[in-house]
Amino acid sequence: MSATLDRWSPYALAVLRIVTALIFMEHGTQKLFGFPAPPEGGTPPLLSLFGIGAILEFAGGFLILIGWFTRPVAFLLAGEMAVAYWMFHAPQSPYPALNGGDAAILYCFVFLLFVFTGPGAWSVDSASRPKGPRHSWER
Repeated sequence: MSATLDRWSPYALAVLRIVTALIFMEHGTQKLFGFPAPPEGGTPPLLSLFGIGAILEFAGGFLILIGWFTRPVAFLLAGEMAVAYWMFHAPQSPYPALNGGDAAILYCFVFLLFVFTGPGAWSVDSASRPKGPRHSWER
């Protein structure tokens, strides 16, 4: 059973990467373009803290989506989510369910996972590296 599941790990990791990136990009499009709905205070100026965050969410999310420079981009986005949590959510309450920071925590740790695992299957990164397993779960 374990061998069968191990064979599918790169694909499960790719699905996690793609779904995470699509949802993460939506946060960026909301702040940058007001889509699917504008944020409460309107779209932020591009060079503000929220504007830079929006650029990171949209552009970084796109790079994660296609799996290009996955590890360094994921490291950067994990840091962005850690900063977002500690600057904006944690001061409201120590409990993520009350301060609205549970998504920031999850994004932070999912991106950290990608730092250590790489993108999985179906990525520009995996297409450009030498063939053959690199990790124990790819054998």
